[in-house]
Amino acid sequence: MDIQWLIDGFAQGLAEMTWLEAIAVFFGIASVFYSMRENIWVYPTGIISTLIYVWICLQYKLYADMGINAYYFSMSIFGWYVWTHPKQGKKELPVTWLKARGWAISLGIFVVSYILLVFVLVNFTDSDVPFWDSFTTASAFVGMWLMAKKKVENWIFWIITDLVAVPLYFYKGLVLTSFQYLFFTVLAIIGLIAWIKSARRKEEKAVLQS
Repeated sequence: MDIQWLIDGFAQGLAEMTWLEAIAVFFGIASVFYSMRENIWVYPTGIISTLIYVWICLQYKLYADMGINAYYFSMSIFGWYVWTHPKQGKKELPVTWLKARGWAISLGIFVVSYILLVFVLVNFTDSDVPFWDSFTTASAFVGMWLMAKKKVENWIFWIITDLVAVPLYFYKGLVLTSFQYLFFTVLAIIGLIAWIKSARRKEEKAVLQS
């Protein structure tokens, strides 16, 4: 890939960036950073970013992504509550792994939501990227749900979402947002490693206490 092309694209994105997109990008990055550190600030920063992106996606006809950002908002409130109200006898909600049933449910949610979103976007909207838009939305839908439950695998779905979102937003002319998702991909990989270590530490601690 031509590095100069990427540099020029980034410069163009900065030149065309609105102050609203800049705020959304800033708080979006902050939210991912806090998520990596299992910090409750993941939710208030995420709420600000998602509310702004609801408006931005509407303007750029990214209807599925607009819907997922509205979903992020509601799930941020849910996750905020779950993280601050752990089960009785526990100081915090621990990072855990998905079991086989959890994987089946997660993949089922992804497939069903993808099919429904494609159907809606193709038949009831003027979206010119219904399949891409639906894919990122479906995978992010699962990622947000798993993050609220503090499951390690949430990062896998975020990595998939980010990798597809990079070319999608670049194609739609939201260059800075595209680079944001490229940065998100790196953060998601780091987050996956950090949460794997956290889950293993908690497992080892549980074994020692048993």
